[in-house]
Parts: sequence; structure tokens; C-alpha cells
Amino acid sequence: MHWTDDAHTSFGPPRTRTDQRKVTKRMAPRFIARQLAFPKGIAGTVMGLLMNIHNARINEFAIAKLSVRSPEKILEIGFGGGLALARLIALSQHLSGVDRSADMVRQANSKFRKAVDDGRADFRVANAEALPFDSATFGNVLTINTIYFWKSLEACCIEIRRVLAPGGQAIIGFMPKEHMAKKKMPADIFSLRTIDDVTTALRNAGFAETRIERPEASPEWALVLAKNQEDGASMTKPPADSAAMPSTPMTGV
Repeated sequence: MHWTDDAHTSFGPPRTRTDQRKVTKRMAPRFIARQLAFPKGIAGTVMGLLMNIHNARINEFAIAKLSVRSPEKILEIGFGGGLALARLIALSQHLSGVDRSADMVRQANSKFRKAVDDGRADFRVANAEALPFDSATFGNVLTINTIYFWKSLEACCIEIRRVLAPGGQAIIGFMPKEHMAKKKMPADIFSLRTIDDVTTALRNAGFAETRIERPEASPEWALVLAKNQEDGASMTKPPADSAAMPSTPMTGV
């Protein structure tokens, strides 16, 4: 498979971190940013492979932090190239995944057709501002490298808490502003967030507690883990203003 970037340079899909660096250096920054935000077509397929390579360590670290109480349902928001999906299906009673990219959703439904047919997984086009699930559905909600594309941290955190069961856990993995700023992504596509930005939004959404975890091998990454209240004080419906917000790309970096 070959594809062409904005500069009309063709190359094959990346297979290693070295390949990834070579590919990204030859791609226009805005083109990269657009495809990270919303993978589409052949370029989106290649970007999904890039995301899987780039996200491997933070995904592995995040999965190790899941607090799974069997049987339990798990939601991944912005699964992109689908790196974590097989592990999450194995860990959960049922896995739901949402992504803004219809191409990524089609790929997931095709690759995990048996799990979908068996009723153990479902993948839908949706975004974090308006999750298509009932309240108090999931024991864990996981999202990696998506918050750069959220219009409102507060609205998305409220919606994540709404779909979490009492005592459930949200895990948000991302590269904080001080590190992501070095990548010089277009400001009109990437919204950079500090750890304080994220923890404040989670607390304002009503989460009982938050904590920060960082992988030793890749300290530029951060996980924010937030626990929902145990007493069942969960929201029964999404806030009206979040449901009415414009659609926002949700795919991870």
C-alpha cells in the first residue's frame, strides 16, 4: 500500500518507531494534525498504524491501571487505530468503543466481527460531548490522546461521569501542555491541556477523587485517574448544553 501526502511524496505504511519518525518528518504538520483529529481514507489507515506505534506505551500503562470488577462493561472513547481493543474485550464483560472517524469504526467492526456478533463488543460513531449510552452503564471509561480535540473539558468530563456506574473509574491519558507544545501542532486543531486543567474539570464534574500516574519509561505522558462517587449520586442525563455542542474530532494521537 502506498499513499501520498500534501507534498506528493509516496511511501509505505510505518512499521517501527524509526519508520514513524521518518514518515512524520515528511508530512505537512497541518496534514498530520487533521488526520490525528479525524483519520480518513488511506491516509487515515496509515495514521491509525502510526497512532498504534506512538500510543503503545501509554496504552499498556493505562490498561494496567484499570480497576475491573467482573462482570463489568468498559468504554473506550476515541480508540483510533484500535490498539487496545483486543485487550479490553478480553478484560471486560462487554466493550463499547466510540470514535469520531467512521473509517476507524468500520475497521474495528470488521476486525472484531466475532466479538460484535457474539454481543461482547460494539463500536459506534460518536463523540465525548454526547455519548450514546444510558447513565451508570460502565465500570471503567478509558480515553487516550483525545482531549486535545475536545471543545470543552468540563462538558466531556460531565458526560463521562454520567455514563460511569457508582464507584466506577475514568482514565484520561495524554501528553501535558509543557511536552505537547514542543511538537508545534496547529493551535486551531490541537487544544493543549495541563494536568491542572484536567483535574479541575473532573472535580467540577463531580468526581470524588483524582490522582496522577506517570509511566517511568515515558515520563512525558500522564494518566489522570478519577473515581466516581460510591453512593450512586450519578447524573441521569447529559447537560443540555453539551448535547447541543458542535461535533468534535475524537481520535487519539
